[in-house]
Amino acid sequence: MMIAISVYPGGSMYNEYSVGFDWQRNFISNLFATRALNGAENASKIWAYAGMLLFPLSYAMFFVNMSKKLPDKNAAYIIKYAGIANILFTFLTVTPWHDLMLIISTSLFWTCLFIITVFILKTKLHLFKALCIVSLLIFYYSVYLWGISDWNLLPITQKINFATSTLLILGLEYFTKKEDFAHIKSKEQKALVGNS
Repeated sequence: MMIAISVYPGGSMYNEYSVGFDWQRNFISNLFATRALNGAENASKIWAYAGMLLFPLSYAMFFVNMSKKLPDKNAAYIIKYAGIANILFTFLTVTPWHDLMLIISTSLFWTCLFIITVFILKTKLHLFKALCIVSLLIFYYSVYLWGISDWNLLPITQKINFATSTLLILGLEYFTKKEDFAHIKSKEQKALVGNS
């Protein structure tokens, strides 16, 4: 995606004659068009497509790994299979079905992160508690901006949202382990204790 951004010819909805990718004015979706908004042949398209295939694949790997760390089988199942299903819907955001696929893919992605947040809040991982909450708040603010059609702030919050969620995922992948969640009882364990 960084290569796609670096070779984007230019143009934004505010200035069709601008040169290059403007982090404050361009959306990531501008990288996928055959022609850039300034009318030039869009050299970023092939790189953007490659990025949109690699991102959801790497996210799915994270969700599968994270599902193995959680003690609750139902939550783990949702995270694992919603994360895998999200590969298709995220990639389809580059098609003419962009808006519908974006709604489905973000719903799946953020449902998984919300469930993970619930479990993180039950741990002693205080930094991750804060990161989860901040990531969710930025996401919900972005949805709000999209809902009210605030096209001034939305391109910026899109990138902030992407950066915070990616940092959160990297942190959870590499700096959490199954033992961090071992003290959380699953519904099955609670039922067994209640029946004893």
